[in-house]
Amino acid sequence: MAAMSHSKELDEQTIIDAGYNINVDNMRNMEFPMLRETTYLDHAGTTLYAKSLMNDFSMDMMSNLLGNPHSISMSSQYSTRRIEDTRLRALRLFKASPDDFDLVFVANATAGIKLVIEGFREHETGFWYGYHRDSHTSLVGVREAAKAGCHFFISDEEVEAWIENQDTVSRSQDSSFLGLFAYPAQSNMNGRRLPLSWSGRIRTSKSSQPIYTLLDAAALVSTSPLDLSNIAEAPDFTVLSFYKIFGFPDLGALIVRKASAGVLQKRKYFGGGTVEMLTCGKENWHIQKQSDIHEQLEDGTLPIHSIVALDNALNVHEKLYSSLERIATHTSYLAGQLHDHLVNLRHSNGCQVAKVYNAAASSYHDPRTQGPIIAFNLIDSQDKWISNTEVEKFSGIRNIQLRSGGLCNPGGIACALNLPPWEVRRNFSNGHRCGNEYDIIEGKPTGVLRVSLGAMSNMRDVNDFIAFVEDFFVDCGDAQFTQKIQLTGRPLYVESLTVFPIKSCGGWSVPRNTSWDVRPQGLAWDREWCLIHQGSRKALTQKQFPKMALIQPYLDLDQGFLRVRYHGPLPPKTPIEISVPLSADPSVYQQDHGGSLSCSQACGDRIIAQTYASKDVADFFTNIVETPCILARFPVAVQGPSIRHSKAQTNIIAEPHEPSVKPRSMRLSNESPILTIFRSSLNRLNEQIKAKDGKAAHASVFRANIVVAEDPALPPGSEQPFAEDQWRALRISKDVELDVLGGCRRCQMVCVDQNNAEKNAEPFVTLAKTRRKEGKVYFGVHTALADTQAGHNARIRVGDYVYPMT
Repeated sequence: MAAMSHSKELDEQTIIDAGYNINVDNMRNMEFPMLRETTYLDHAGTTLYAKSLMNDFSMDMMSNLLGNPHSISMSSQYSTRRIEDTRLRALRLFKASPDDFDLVFVANATAGIKLVIEGFREHETGFWYGYHRDSHTSLVGVREAAKAGCHFFISDEEVEAWIENQDTVSRSQDSSFLGLFAYPAQSNMNGRRLPLSWSGRIRTSKSSQPIYTLLDAAALVSTSPLDLSNIAEAPDFTVLSFYKIFGFPDLGALIVRKASAGVLQKRKYFGGGTVEMLTCGKENWHIQKQSDIHEQLEDGTLPIHSIVALDNALNVHEKLYSSLERIATHTSYLAGQLHDHLVNLRHSNGCQVAKVYNAAASSYHDPRTQGPIIAFNLIDSQDKWISNTEVEKFSGIRNIQLRSGGLCNPGGIACALNLPPWEVRRNFSNGHRCGNEYDIIEGKPTGVLRVSLGAMSNMRDVNDFIAFVEDFFVDCGDAQFTQKIQLTGRPLYVESLTVFPIKSCGGWSVPRNTSWDVRPQGLAWDREWCLIHQGSRKALTQKQFPKMALIQPYLDLDQGFLRVRYHGPLPPKTPIEISVPLSADPSVYQQDHGGSLSCSQACGDRIIAQTYASKDVADFFTNIVETPCILARFPVAVQGPSIRHSKAQTNIIAEPHEPSVKPRSMRLSNESPILTIFRSSLNRLNEQIKAKDGKAAHASVFRANIVVAEDPALPPGSEQPFAEDQWRALRISKDVELDVLGGCRRCQMVCVDQNNAEKNAEPFVTLAKTRRKEGKVYFGVHTALADTQAGHNARIRVGDYVYPMT
């Protein structure tokens, strides 16, 4: 069986007996075609929808007429019947009797939480709020509405002690206040499962105030059953998201224990469909519906089609997996296998590869205490943390989808990583934001990696992920960097000069006999333009839009225009070429609030850019990239957010030299004014790639401004690959000096073929194995015009001699 290829796997019957669902292997290609060539390990974010679900839903939509349920027409009554039937089916999925519970349809679990809080916060004396350390951010946010105070429970033991004597943390001067205790059934961070018995025990404990319970079941029910059949032990309010169970539709639910529903009736807002009668004008009054809880809380027209899709999802889910119990045993087996392999990985020196964050009381072989989620960080052979950003870069090469960062679980992350509040504040001040690359500060990670399994996961997913970690992060003792070489004094030469007028688009080669200006911000005309998304105002890059590689700018200096063509199949009604003047003609830019400048974002920096007013220009790029965008220009002469500075670090590949303290100004390049690569290093890299039957990399994939080469007449074997690791400066010809700012960190963008926009695994895979230091991959060096050249007319051209200084 292909999915069972790992050398340590047991025989098929043994794993079936252990809970593995062999049927998943048999139906995955048919039902989940999006998983071909992909390893999806973010089911805790959302699981995937089956092909038969989408087919059934489409057929349902084409076969039935669904009207607005707030009417009495036949189509409306049909919609009402489908909604109520699906509501009942959803309750039964969790063994919740309609006599004791009602289900309110909401957008997602967070919307259900907000609906509960709408009721609590309208009470005159407010409410006290307690929440568990493992709570999702959506539960943490409730504390801002708790007028009677709140309490953060740091552990299960503290909750247990509080249940025995609630007044120790929830006493208020006003004994009439309400209390609400919230916690997750399963941590969305590390998958540990919390006691479901707390709700019943809190309800029956001795307390001077009523304490209600709110259970976030979103993470739990994605792969495990939830039994609400015991009304005495059930939570007062339970929230969940159906897309975490079925993948589709995007819909959630608030399950309300009817005996507790009265507390929600204090909310003041009412929407369409929730009132019997109301008046407007001189007398303002309304009568709220009283028949069913959901009728009082479901404001406006329900998402009819999503609810019908849920009906289809329930059918398909049962057909494919039979029950949530079956999914629970299947995913528990997979999680146990993945966990055990991960914690047993070792570097050649015996050091562990992964630090897994799981609770002492939970076991990956016991689904009662642990769900199929693994939170961890990777460690190199020198016992240093590996950047999660770098792990995600490498995972993209293998088409592995996982999650990293804070995971919207601040308490769990702080506890796992031992991050007190002052460190979190310090990290924020140092530039850390959720999703950015500043994920190791002061030698300590700011977040974790998370892999999570779902109903359609199989052993191939487990094996592929372990193989990925072994290939990229287990040190087998092979040195990644060559020894320091003895540099000769022979001169090099400029093999090519390339300008990239539009950020992330094709390059324009400077003609051989043309001298080119080198400015403090980089080569003249380099990365002075960019494409900006018309909605988010963020600069587009090839990472998201590989087709940008085929957008070819041309600097027509004689006529004074930037001309742009597309070297691919042109969309209908798209001109062959568009052009904009090189001069700063203010009439071509959009006028916004009395000026032509507007705020945008590039490489994480806020910038001031001038966007072009021409609809033809906008349509040209929008049609090609297939996303709404506009051409913008970065005016370097303007002060403020239009000034960007280099981000290059000290060269850490070889023996480091003193870094330049002064940051260098630049335009729209990622990290430095000028990127330089060495042809001999590229030749060596391609030798390594071809030795493993890979596709050699063209120099264009590195998008360098300057390619420096050795004399092509040198005898074989006399090249000095990676000599740039030791460069401190470059003197070009006799008059121009460039400072070397440090090694260039590489990402998956080097995998985009600049001639056809296709993505390849190389050269990033080989670079990751041969040119990695402290978790980061390097090739080429960042350079900038030396400060001593300020005010000089610095010009270089192809063929100029280059003298490295070390």
